[in-house]
Amino acid sequence: MYATKKIIVIDNEVVNRNFVLDYLQAKGYHGIGAENGIIGLQLIKEYLPDLVICEMVMPDMDGYTVLRNLREDRLTAIIPFIFLTAINTKASLRKAMEFGADDYLTKPATTDELLRAIAIRLQKQDLFRYWYATNFPQVTLAELPNTPVNSQSIFPNIPHLKKVFDYIEANYQEGITLSDVAEAVGYSSAYLTNQVAKQTGYPINVWIIKRRMVAALPLLKNTNQTIEEISTNLGYQSACHFSRQFRQYNHTSPTDWRKKNQLNSGLKNTNLQFIKNRSQLVKPVAVGRN
Repeated sequence: MYATKKIIVIDNEVVNRNFVLDYLQAKGYHGIGAENGIIGLQLIKEYLPDLVICEMVMPDMDGYTVLRNLREDRLTAIIPFIFLTAINTKASLRKAMEFGADDYLTKPATTDELLRAIAIRLQKQDLFRYWYATNFPQVTLAELPNTPVNSQSIFPNIPHLKKVFDYIEANYQEGITLSDVAEAVGYSSAYLTNQVAKQTGYPINVWIIKRRMVAALPLLKNTNQTIEEISTNLGYQSACHFSRQFRQYNHTSPTDWRKKNQLNSGLKNTNLQFIKNRSQLVKPVAVGRN
């Protein structure tokens, strides 16, 4: 488990905020609460947390403003950011992604959904740090540019398709399909398929698979997660489906590829065991933390 990871929770509703904080503490995280966006932004710059969970609608400073400030500061630009909000509209989701949010959960979410979202974002951040430390050991994360960095981007630089590829990048672990991408960017599936295939030579579904295949390699090489765990974390409903697509793209099975490439580093299994209860995150609890 990510026992030492710091997570800042920004929510002006004290019951919601403390419920999330209590839950994070029970799972071994170091949770830090903030009752509004201004204080939250101050705490983020003070603690440089591993992840931020933030409500969207708050007095004085809303979640969009918090996120925009983080992405404009080189010290906080790559901190994973999850919206946990009661606002459930397509427009708010698209705006959040355009601002650089990593995930978007709507209340009432479940503890299972929250834990999975946290696990995926922290895992992705750790893989990025590993990749960067391996390839550029002379550069610290504080020296990165002021924009979010995608260390393994495979997408073509086509401006009018940027939203399409940004959505895939942000959601490829979630089991998304062509229809999900089309809905997110406001096009019909048929139109989007035609445009992407015409411009890139590949349809949307192929780009989703390509991104998952890129993500699969460091998981196989640098972790001890099982094939089933890796397939789940990449958005597949079954390990068989993942293995079949992996073989198609790499001409070998995930197991055989791992045997050939895995580092003999004794890495511990960092996969989070997602909880099974479906209790909602918004419910009355005893409060005593501000």
